[in-house]
Amino acid sequence: MNLLEAEKFPFQQTRFTRTSDIQTIIKLFSQFSKEELMKKNQEVSIAGRMTGKRMFFADLTDQSETIQLKFSSENKKFAELDNGDIIGVVRGIVCRTDTQEKKNERKLSVEVEEFSLLSKCLRPIPSSYYGLSDTEERFRNRPLDFIVNKQKKEIFFLRHQVIKNIRQFLEEKKFIEIETPILVSEASGAQAKPFITHHNKLHRDFYLRIATEIPLKKLLVGGFEKIYEIGRIFRNEGIDARHNPEFTTIEVYQAYENAEYMMNLTEELFHYLAEKVFEKEKFTFNSHNISLQKPFRRLSMIEAIKEHINIDFAKINGLEEACQLAQKFNLKLEKFQKTVGHVILAFFEKFVEKNLIQPTFIYDYPVEVSPLAKSKPENEEIADRFELYIGGLEFANGYSELNDPTEQKKRFEEQSKQKELGNEEIASFDKEFLEALEYGMPPAGGLGIGIDRLIMLLTGQNSIKEVIAFPQLKNKEKNFE
Repeated sequence: MNLLEAEKFPFQQTRFTRTSDIQTIIKLFSQFSKEELMKKNQEVSIAGRMTGKRMFFADLTDQSETIQLKFSSENKKFAELDNGDIIGVVRGIVCRTDTQEKKNERKLSVEVEEFSLLSKCLRPIPSSYYGLSDTEERFRNRPLDFIVNKQKKEIFFLRHQVIKNIRQFLEEKKFIEIETPILVSEASGAQAKPFITHHNKLHRDFYLRIATEIPLKKLLVGGFEKIYEIGRIFRNEGIDARHNPEFTTIEVYQAYENAEYMMNLTEELFHYLAEKVFEKEKFTFNSHNISLQKPFRRLSMIEAIKEHINIDFAKINGLEEACQLAQKFNLKLEKFQKTVGHVILAFFEKFVEKNLIQPTFIYDYPVEVSPLAKSKPENEEIADRFELYIGGLEFANGYSELNDPTEQKKRFEEQSKQKELGNEEIASFDKEFLEALEYGMPPAGGLGIGIDRLIMLLTGQNSIKEVIAFPQLKNKEKNFE
């Protein structure tokens, strides 16, 4: 087809008026027989991408659904169309057509009386029957992936519904959403290696945020009591089925509440999403059948280790004995991990985490690995903190927020020593946050949930790349270790 000689050069079209989307047509007219539709003589205008062409028929797909088009055998313009072209049916009649696949079955269709070519597809589109099966190529060419693989596109409609309902859940509880900076002067609020960028006019370096925690807690100091943010986070770390350098989290903070309240809130939110969006409580994730029925199991970290490998850290006396145990179990400890708390966490991550299949809250973390959490009143070595595990993966992290500026400074100083010993993921020593705490921050509970992993669970995806529209990938031309 010579585009320049076309009746209407397709790339000049700026607008096409539709009377309906395809899904609405299917809902309104699928109940009627061929004869009833002939009597109705219902005229429609629809538009979309031609995703299949055969004889005098084609499939038309818009954002909502796919429907068959029927063209006259005398329509010469139809012969010039290619699979992938975007067309507008200016005038079409809803009808039913006989199918070759099944006798006596008549397929809901639109008989095309007039159409316009709105945009020409200049590259070949794989058949929707065979799809685009190369996983790596799918992620590198997402537009084509979404054109060909309808089920992959559906994930993002569900993602939208999940995020919309998270906001609805929190709105009902009178939380407000406040956006905080992505460019920050200190990479704090989590343990992660940051990305660094430079601002030319200000003549200074900035970090891409590794968490939204610190600015949200500054808002608590400023008098906001029920706040959250859904936002993009950036961490200069590895790429695999569970990690992407940029990802989405939600962090929630409520003044005058604690870790237990946030644990209950987390469980309530998961039940809410399962019911409101999916209308079910059982999901398949990482080859496991997961039940989100109440209640989620709750175990202290020490109880979980004892249950899985029969070691009771409540009876371990001192660092030397803990390190001997680590050596016995072939656990390699870095220089900065030489505390009892680090050994406990190492045992948990090695022997327990992957076995937590059904929803389980692990609480009572070592304070050494929880620098922003309050210690429990009865034991200063234990942080009032929890994490939620499902299918062997962490989904949520929450705690009673540390609001003592003197203790927070001490924790930051201890973290700085770990950084000197080689821990590249230690957060910055955030002086501005300490100054904010000195104005007084109310006791508060905080919660963080990884949105991408949540979508993985609820849509049954085993790779984080499936739930991120444009995941980061390794360079095609270079080898990476």
